[in-house]
Amino acid sequence: QVQLVESGGGLVQPGGSLRLSCAASGSVFRINVMGWYRQAPGKQRELVALISGGGSTNYADSAKGRFTISRDNALNTVSLQMDSLKPEDTATYYCQARDRYRNSDYWGQGTQVTVSS
Repeated sequence: QVQLVESGGGLVQPGGSLRLSCAASGSVFRINVMGWYRQAPGKQRELVALISGGGSTNYADSAKGRFTISRDNALNTVSLQMDSLKPEDTATYYCQARDRYRNSDYWGQGTQVTVSS
């Protein structure tokens, strides 16, 4: 099993920045891809960004040019730097890790990001 713990959410004004972090523990050898998803009230959970163990990244169109995902394999952490935040970025953000053997996902408990003036 893998445990994921997020940190770094909060309230920020439009145009501001936040950095989310996620620490993985447990059977971390099982992890290949890690990522961030978000879910706004009344909406489905959606992909924000993914990163492979080798550092290849994939971003949702809404995140391109504003968000940067990074990963430290030695520390088993994944981060999301969010710049130029917009009110529509308001959501609960979830850290995700893919189990390479079971082809299933682990999830963190979520961290709230609110963009408002």
